[in-house]
Amino acid sequence: MKVVESDIRRTNPWAFALYVGFFAGLIWGAAKIVLYYLRFTSVLPGFMVEPLFKHEFMKSWRGLLTGWAFIIAASIAAALLYTAVLRKVKGPYPGILYGAAWWLVSFLLAGEGGVTPAIAEMNPTTLVSELCLFVLWGLFIGYTISEEFNEERHSPADNG
Repeated sequence: MKVVESDIRRTNPWAFALYVGFFAGLIWGAAKIVLYYLRFTSVLPGFMVEPLFKHEFMKSWRGLLTGWAFIIAASIAAALLYTAVLRKVKGPYPGILYGAAWWLVSFLLAGEGGVTPAIAEMNPTTLVSELCLFVLWGLFIGYTISEEFNEERHSPADNG
């Protein structure tokens, strides 16, 4: 059976980015909470929204959920940005670099804004844990989106 281009369903990139971003935030936000509770990181899950709330609130279970919700929202935004700019780039490395870039931006901006300690003042365990988390988060977003839009089975040249 010959596959005609009209028979191939195309994925809506924006809906897919929302989906990937939501699950990236859900999964890696949960991982962030676990790392925080196991003391692999001293940075609160909601560190980027902490200026909007009291520190004690952010340490409560409601604050952790607020931080998790922000991670989900930020992940959706990051997935939309990745889709707009990098969805046609193949392989895992762009996603890894994307996560590392977000780590740098997040901690440089957060450290400069006084939300977190400066990178030079953080303990090595926190630095490595946060970097690994951001890299895995970026890999999840980048590679998932890349595979969806660069996979051979979606190619119109597929003759079944």
